[in-house]
Amino acid sequence: MGTGNEAGVRSTAARSSVALHAAMAVTGLIMVLFLLAHMYGNLKVFEGQEGFDGYAAYLREIGQPLLPYAGALWIIRVILLASVLAHIFSAFTLWHRSRAATAGKGGWRYESRGNRRGVQRSYSSFTMRWGGVLIGLFVIYHVLNLSADYIAPGGTSTSPYQRMVNSFQIWWVVLSYVVALIALSFHLRHGIWSAFASLGANTSVARRRFLNQLATVVALLILVGFLIPPLVIFAGWVS
Repeated sequence: MGTGNEAGVRSTAARSSVALHAAMAVTGLIMVLFLLAHMYGNLKVFEGQEGFDGYAAYLREIGQPLLPYAGALWIIRVILLASVLAHIFSAFTLWHRSRAATAGKGGWRYESRGNRRGVQRSYSSFTMRWGGVLIGLFVIYHVLNLSADYIAPGGTSTSPYQRMVNSFQIWWVVLSYVVALIALSFHLRHGIWSAFASLGANTSVARRRFLNQLATVVALLILVGFLIPPLVIFAGWVS
């Protein structure tokens, strides 16, 4: 009986770990889709204040009169918040299990002659955990800065366009965005590949190569797309 119970416990733990990996993958991909949409919205800064503020207002009017004012936007926010919390919970639980299973040594159980540092084979994978922490802190600052207007180093404004321009005229604000976006790109580079791998998409060498290329392209696209507005504003080409 004891052997059967132990096997059942191990089987349940394995299944739950698979579920956690899948949860990280799905929630991560949801956030990638949001980032692409958010990047598109940020680039509307080149349409001027009327175009950018009009787009911001449109986001609050989606679904009316079926939904209340800003109803669709709050649905998106709730989905994103749930995705972030599920992503963090899954990541922490898997990390804790890894540490517990190896007496705190973590990835060292994967050591090989060609990879002395363990399972992490790239800088992107090696920095996933602390990169995620940095991104989380940056998101809080970003929301308080450009969305809620609670932190306004360049001056407060009721105009989303003006808030962006005011903030990105300050060098240390731009620098903080550059650092956070570089961390985000590393996180995405490994995260996108890992998400598809967790969902069973890396079934061949050709597919693994394609997923690596896809992850690199998406990470660079988001990096460049998000960097363009602050750098252009700081250079004085948008005012």
